[in-house]
Amino acid sequence: MKRQQGSKGKGKPSGRGSGNARSTSYARGNAPIKKNNPSQKKSSNPDEIRLNKYVANSGMCSRREADVHIATGLVSVNGKVITEMGYKVKIGDEVRYDGARINPEKKAYVLLNKPKGFATTTSEGKGRTVMDLVANATSSRIKPIGRLGRNSKGLLLFTNDDAIAAKFTNSKNGVARLFHIELDKNLKLEDLKKIQEGFKIDGKLITVEEISYIDGASKKEIGLKIKNTGNTIIRSIFEYVKYEIISLDCVAIGHLTKKDIPRGSWKHLTEQELNTLKML
Repeated sequence: MKRQQGSKGKGKPSGRGSGNARSTSYARGNAPIKKNNPSQKKSSNPDEIRLNKYVANSGMCSRREADVHIATGLVSVNGKVITEMGYKVKIGDEVRYDGARINPEKKAYVLLNKPKGFATTTSEGKGRTVMDLVANATSSRIKPIGRLGRNSKGLLLFTNDDAIAAKFTNSKNGVARLFHIELDKNLKLEDLKKIQEGFKIDGKLITVEEISYIDGASKKEIGLKIKNTGNTIIRSIFEYVKYEIISLDCVAIGHLTKKDIPRGSWKHLTEQELNTLKML
């Protein structure tokens, strides 16, 4: 389109050399170039996250509310109170809100019915592990609570909830697990009573919640309820009374059972199961 020319001295200023900024026109290709502000560059480290987002992702509050909590000194990172806005943390850092540790991931609770042949470890290079079995269960970084040996089987609970995990670490007030155990020979009644009464191994008192023969089975098959989270203590108990464990199967964790969980499969805890577990 042809530009209309105004009369001399009466036309609007073209903007060239004019001090009137509002009448300045930027044609395509002549727009002002924005200078990069180094302080506004995003972190190139994908493992880092802004502290307010970390707190908000934990479910404690919104990101805006997290800013307020940070400013008032309620948030610490690796033991140091942080009040700086925009502070970045790594996913593996220990972040606490009002003294309690928080996690930026969604809480997950996965119950696995472990088969034989899988090591209970999160380390790589250990052959087949239980982490391979729950790899598709959740994107949250869950870990097994307690341990079942490679040749042991049964229930194993995974979570990223530190409060739930802590329930299992106390041998007195923890969550009891029930095992079906097969021995290399019949368990004598006096040995069963000795285990029930408790005894010391290397100066440490070893106690169980319950021990009994399995109804309708030989006296090689034993039911044992214990609050300790490792299976090495169970083997130590029977080694002490001169028996060898042939098979060890965790059939219940507190109120959780293997019902509807085939061997090698897993499920997410229901809200009711989780609430009951929290009350134990």
